Amino acid sequence: MIVSIGRILFPTDFSEPAKEAQKYATTLAEKFGAELHVLHVVPEIILPATDSYTTWSLPEGGMKAQLESAEKQLQAEFGATSGAHRAVVVGFPIEEIMKYAVDNAIDLIVVGTHGHTGLSHLLLGSVAEKLVRLAKCPVLTVHPQGHQFVISE
Repeated sequence: MIVSIGRILFPTDFSEPAKEAQKYATTLAEKFGAELHVLHVVPEIILPATDSYTTWSLPEGGMKAQLESAEKQLQAEFGATSGAHRAVVVGFPIEEIMKYAVDNAIDLIVVGTHGHTGLSHLLLGSVAEKLVRLAKCPVLTVHPQGHQFVISE
């Protein structure tokens, strides 16, 4: 069997688990000579108003500030020299990650996991878990603690 990985997607929320997964994504991209795609999803916050027919979302200025901040972070971590494709989008993380993966013919998704259990897992859900179940390509989940096979230099 020959394994060919041409495009790797690394969705990041800039958390510590994501930073750990970043090591895997960049190392695998180097080892396979693959394109690295880095994606940050700014969650679209939609809240119900007092009546059941109306909703509201984050004001335009607040959303613009979040987008600019995310773009600066991606630029700082994956500048022009890295060769990584960078994207910041607004939406629901699972939907946007899966859409990006399909639209860009991604071969592997590398994502960090927070390792929430119990009530916090039930309330927050798990982006990594949903990706494993729903993605059309393999998903490598990286837990920030435990056995690591990437050696930091």
